[in-house]
Amino acid sequence: MIETDRPEALLTRLHLTAIRDQLDSLLDEAARAQMTLREALLFLAEREVARRDTRRIQMGMKFARFPCVRTLEGFDFEAQPSIEPGQVRDLATGRWIGHGQVLLLLGPPGVGKTHLAIALGREAVERGYSVLFSSAAALMAGLTKAHAEGRLEEKLLQLSKPKLLIVDELGYLPLEPAAAHLFFQLVSRRYERSSLLVTSNRPVGEWGQVFGDAVAATAILDRLLHHSQVLTIRGDSYRLRRPRSRPRNDQPTGSIPDVVRGSVLRVA
Repeated sequence: MIETDRPEALLTRLHLTAIRDQLDSLLDEAARAQMTLREALLFLAEREVARRDTRRIQMGMKFARFPCVRTLEGFDFEAQPSIEPGQVRDLATGRWIGHGQVLLLLGPPGVGKTHLAIALGREAVERGYSVLFSSAAALMAGLTKAHAEGRLEEKLLQLSKPKLLIVDELGYLPLEPAAAHLFFQLVSRRYERSSLLVTSNRPVGEWGQVFGDAVAATAILDRLLHHSQVLTIRGDSYRLRRPRSRPRNDQPTGSIPDVVRGSVLRVA
């Protein structure tokens, strides 16, 4: 039985472990500041919330499986003038995740797509969203294996749980023949329920080649673009900092829906 005359025991029972672990120092600090009872209560509650937020963020970052640490503060916007910092800051608020929208980051290799994807994912974790990061190759390999082993439904359920799923580098490596149909099932499972962030070096007009199936790619894009934002990054490699040449006007064509190349495009 808990001894009710011991504050530590009561705080443990209430799961207020941050206050419990620092009780003496917190009370001393409140006394030195001559806080009123109300002020001291608020002070203690703020410390508890801060501890819980720190732990939640640590767990969220671990679950997300980011391959490295990338932040918005570390992104060189001057090196990529096609990106408006204000638009990225708006994405960092996570409102699009709350609405279950899709974000596509398109552009040639080395322009900072993965950096932005990880940075936006970290911002989402800090705002309380569950996030999972995966390369497109690893994601499709996992789906293909689960399908072969009769565990596809289990795998799709697992991948449908994070509020934001980041799929990086779609189009860099060839996909398995069944990839289009498996990815379609994943997109359909998450459609209008939770968000996807996809980075690709290929414009959507070429996704039929990426998946090896123009019909399936069209069906995938039909769902991805329904409630989406598209950020197209122009320019040379973000890492090499080579002199930038004038971007080509290479609007994608074909049977797959075209996307207007520009900054952020909201598709109704």
